[in-house]
Amino acid sequence: MSAISTPLFYGGQEHTTEKTLDVRNPARPSETVGTAAAASREQALAAVAAAKAAFPAWAATSAQDRAQALQAAAGTIMENAEEDARILSSENGKVVGESTFDLMGLQQRTELACGLVDDVDAVEILPGPPTEVRVSHQPMGVVTIIVPFNWPLAILGASLPYALMAGNSVVVKPPPSTPLAMTRVLQRYAQKLPDGVLNIVTGEDAEIGEALVSNPDVAKVCFTGSIRGGKRIMTMAAETLTNVTLELGGNDAVLILDDAEFTEQGMDLLFMGIFGTTGQVCMNAKRIYVHSSKKDELIAELTRRLEQVKIGPATDPDTTMGPFHQKAQLEFVTELVEEARAAGAEVREFGELPGGEWSEGYFMRPSLILDPDPQLRVVTEEQFGPTIPIITFDDVEEGIAMVNDSPYGLCNSVWTANEDRAVEVGSRLQSGYVFHNTHGPALLDQRAPFGGVKQSGIGREMGVIGLREFQEPHALGLLKS
Repeated sequence: MSAISTPLFYGGQEHTTEKTLDVRNPARPSETVGTAAAASREQALAAVAAAKAAFPAWAATSAQDRAQALQAAAGTIMENAEEDARILSSENGKVVGESTFDLMGLQQRTELACGLVDDVDAVEILPGPPTEVRVSHQPMGVVTIIVPFNWPLAILGASLPYALMAGNSVVVKPPPSTPLAMTRVLQRYAQKLPDGVLNIVTGEDAEIGEALVSNPDVAKVCFTGSIRGGKRIMTMAAETLTNVTLELGGNDAVLILDDAEFTEQGMDLLFMGIFGTTGQVCMNAKRIYVHSSKKDELIAELTRRLEQVKIGPATDPDTTMGPFHQKAQLEFVTELVEEARAAGAEVREFGELPGGEWSEGYFMRPSLILDPDPQLRVVTEEQFGPTIPIITFDDVEEGIAMVNDSPYGLCNSVWTANEDRAVEVGSRLQSGYVFHNTHGPALLDQRAPFGGVKQSGIGREMGVIGLREFQEPHALGLLKS
């Protein structure tokens, strides 16, 4: 594959830069996948200015016409799907199939957002006398959206089309380590919209972050990433009292009750909900609490699937698990696993690391960590890698307490054959979304609001509630005689 080069795109035009970002393949870090434009602060400000100039006309466009334009934009996403997925896998590290689903995620979520066309301008009437109040929702202005490396396009789909359907103009900042495929796709998407409505600015956080966040012309910042990154964004946004939505990390828990049934499909979904994307997904399971009567069966089911894992680069069609995206994350997760081993936990590792030309890649063998001390970091911190601790309990109250004993709360899951029990227990698990007999992105219902509690985030994405996150409530009181 020849090296890829991508520009900035704002105000309906491509823009070059003096500096560029080198994008490397995490399966073979010596390989340069391509280069992306690295915007200066002035160029980032120019992109915001282009979005500001485009906002009034787009806000005045009817919801029906916005939906029509977005449907046309969605139609461009898969035009070069094979090549774009290959590029994304090369810069990201995940297998090509996952990259294809990443592209599809943006397409599907755009179509879902368009389906809310009748909700955009809905008005609630609070009857009088003496005053009849009309409560409507109006667009905010310029929205900055910042996404992470792991599923950049699908994650963008949880915010971008909703922000646009609400009547806002947008500046998207792709991740600096995976900007290539995303910029290619979004440029096609943007060209189906009026100039300046969607703008793409690649670059280093330190260089352009302030221009895209601490900017009085930015009405809202939507950030998906680490908790540390979210706190930094929130601090920067406070300079201008800019509205924020933060979808941050999670130390998601699985709670398996004594009446759980381990179906083939359920275990396949749990396996992917743990180890998919080499564990680098915010809503992947990071902790398992299993009733002692189900422990051995669970371990056997996960072991059977782990024994089939083929670790390698995305270019190998047999690969089922790629490398970490960054060396620092490989080192962090390795440290957590070795710390658990040293503390007496049983660590079972699977698969073989690739050698030869791939020996420098950021690969790691997936593992199960059995019966670790609950105070170990592999339990209390988000690993974001292909390992998971398994801890037993005997009383459901004990299990619920262990799940909730965390500063995070993005997603959890409850496993039981009894739906009433799932409702009773699931409603007590502290997180923004609770799965039943599944876990992870595969069966996430994208009509529902998504986001975390506690340190896992502020605000919600998707669904009508996600649409309202990009609108300001507006009350008009009419005095009735």
